[in-house]
Amino acid sequence: MRAFRIVLTPDDNGTFLVTCPALPEVTTFGETEEDCARNAMGAIEEALAARIARGAEIPAADASGLGLEDHSVRLATLRALPELKVELYQALAHAGITRAELARRLNWKRNSVDRLFQLDHASRLDQIEAAAAALGLAVEAQIVEQA
Repeated sequence: MRAFRIVLTPDDNGTFLVTCPALPEVTTFGETEEDCARNAMGAIEEALAARIARGAEIPAADASGLGLEDHSVRLATLRALPELKVELYQALAHAGITRAELARRLNWKRNSVDRLFQLDHASRLDQIEAAAAALGLAVEAQIVEQA
């Protein structure tokens, strides 16, 4: 799963400022580490959704060289469905195929294809698998132990 480093900086009012180095537009806060993690994940997904809507590039996850020895650095991992949608968006871009062409290949209406790339839309797994297959790809899934 795609994971991003988040940095928690104590503020003078008992809260933490939360930023994400890979996504400079992500800025949020929290009163506890749990609040920070939840708010960061929401902000990261919003930033990725905005980039997808603009047709912009998605940065690589920055989990390598974590710097987790620094107590202010944490790791935020995307939920499974947004992760699949980001992967599908990147696969479409890599293939040089438009959403309109994907709609033609799937024999779907364009708005159905567009929803596949809306991170807040609850797309079905079979729809994502069909879109991946139209690109000559397959979806793999696994359940792993939590870190």
